[in-house]
Parts: sequence; structure tokens; C-alpha cells
Amino acid sequence: MNKKAENIIVGISVGDLNGIGSEVILKTFEDSRMLELCTPVIFANAKILSFVKKSFTSTVQFHGVDKLDQIIPGKVNVYNLWKEGVDINFGKNDEKIGEYAIKSFVAATKALKEDLIDVLVTAPINKYNIQSDSFKFPGHTDYLAQELEGNALMMMVQDNLRVGLLTDHVPLNEVSSHLTEELIVRKIETIKKSLIQDFSIVKPKIAVLGLNPHCGDGGVIGKEDDLVLKPVLKKIFDSGTLVFGPFSADGFFGSGQYEKYDAVVATYHDQGLIPFKTLSFGKGVNYTAGLNRVRTSPDHGTGYDIAGKDMADFNSFKEAVYLAIDIFRSRNQYEEISQKPLKIKEKQI
Repeated sequence: MNKKAENIIVGISVGDLNGIGSEVILKTFEDSRMLELCTPVIFANAKILSFVKKSFTSTVQFHGVDKLDQIIPGKVNVYNLWKEGVDINFGKNDEKIGEYAIKSFVAATKALKEDLIDVLVTAPINKYNIQSDSFKFPGHTDYLAQELEGNALMMMVQDNLRVGLLTDHVPLNEVSSHLTEELIVRKIETIKKSLIQDFSIVKPKIAVLGLNPHCGDGGVIGKEDDLVLKPVLKKIFDSGTLVFGPFSADGFFGSGQYEKYDAVVATYHDQGLIPFKTLSFGKGVNYTAGLNRVRTSPDHGTGYDIAGKDMADFNSFKEAVYLAIDIFRSRNQYEEISQKPLKIKEKQI
């Protein structure tokens, strides 16, 4: 295995400092055993994190560095990305805080591209206060799609439950117009590739949910499932990919059908995320599949209502760190196997 996989450097963008991001980051690394798995590098400022640390009972120790080549393995490192003080007001929407969230994220992405960190875990941002002349993206994923290679796809993960989306942040009344053959083929191929190289599933089985109630009931409640989804899924299946559906979405999760598949693909955002978040019990992870670098994040937002009150649950963030590490290792293993295929000796007669 790649030697870098033995000491994985996890870059962490600090997110909205008025939210719970910095709290869940520090709580995650309260457990010193985490440092046996990775070396975290938080892109922020050590003085700010010291202030955050005082807002809840914490014993976590971190080490400030001014350059990324000063990172100490096995320690919690804080890369001092800026020197000036920042006014933190927990629970407040602040454009200035949004600027620092993006400064952290952009710097961490740059380090990821330059292989100065191995994986990226992003704390939550406020999509409303990050917009500026220099950053005009709805969120993390769109920026990563521009900066990294591949086809970005949102995949929600919790243990063996993996939910991908054909469309993500699209208004409901526009979803059907986005469901083209080209998009469906590309998304399914991205999910298949991710399941193989990121989750070590040799022959993945993928289920696709229908767009309309009861998959349109033969065209009575919409024709998209019969005219678009079914023909495309058949074509994909005939090409060798184990894709099944479309399935009527209403009973799919409640009946446990999802347990038969390695991934479930929803046609739109809420169709996939509502059941996922109901089943994941606060331990879900948002993974950006399809890119040439690994990025994960917790499945929750900034949590303004509980910020600074020592109430934030860090389990989703911790799971995001675990998943990033697991995927990095899986990719290393996949690349090694691909480069050195097993040689079968011919039987000598």
C-alpha cells in the first residue's frame, strides 16, 4: 500500500466560525485514538480555536504552524492561515465570518490539489454569507467541481446505506427537464466507479427511484418514468452495469428494499435525503464522489441555534473523518491492484 496511507493527513476547513463547526472539530479530536489514524490540519487560526475551546469543557491540545511543511504527525495541527483577530458571535449570520470560512476552504482545497494534505473534511458553511465577487458558488461541491478533476456527485453515506442523487440543488419544478439520458448515464457511471474504487465493491448493485408517485402508474401520474428512466436504465443494464428500477419511492425505504443494494439513486434532493437522514441517526456523511481527490463533510448545517452552548453532537463530523480515511485507503489499494494485476501461471503439462 502507498506509504502515505499509513499516516493520512486530514485537512479540515473550519466552516462558519459563528456556528458549531469548530466545536465539533475539536470534540472529534478529544479522543487521542483519532491521532493513531490520521494527522489533522485545521485551516484557521490557533488563537481563535483557543477562544472556541473555552466555550465548552475541552482537554484537546493543538499545535499551531505557520507553514504546511511544519506539520507534526500524530498531533492536532492548526495552520495559521491568518494572523488578525476575528470577532466571533455564536449564532449570528455575519458576512465577515463568511469571508473567513471561504478563506479556509479555498486554502484547504489548494493544499489538497498540491498533495500537501491527503483528504479534505469540510465543516458547515452558511451559503448566504459566503457569496462575494471572488466566490460565486452555491457551496462547497460546485467549487470543488471546478477546481478538481472528474464529475462531482453528492453521495450520502452511513455504513452500508449510500444514497446518490441524479439532481441535487434544483427546484422541484425543474427536475424532470434535467433528467436527460446523458445525465442519467453519467451519474450512474460515476456512482458505479465510486463503489468499486472507493468502497471496494467488485460488482455493485444500484437501485434507482422513480420520479413520479408509483413510477407514474403507467403514465396516469406522469410519463417520465416510462419514457425516460426505464429505457435508459435498460440500456445501462444491457451494457453490463447492475442497475435496477425505477422503484416506487414511497415504500422503498420503509420495506427495507434498500438493504439489497450497494447504492440507491434518487431523482431529486428531498426524495433521497429525507429517508437518508431519518435512517442515519445523526451519523450520516456527505461525500463528494466522482472527483480525483477525497472530500467529505458532516450531514448537518451551521447549527446557529446551539452554537457556543456545548450542545453540538460531533458524531457526524467524526464519521466524515473516518470515511475520508477509509476511501483514501481503498483508492490506494485499488490503484495498486490495477497497476499490478495478479499474474496467473499457466498450468504446465
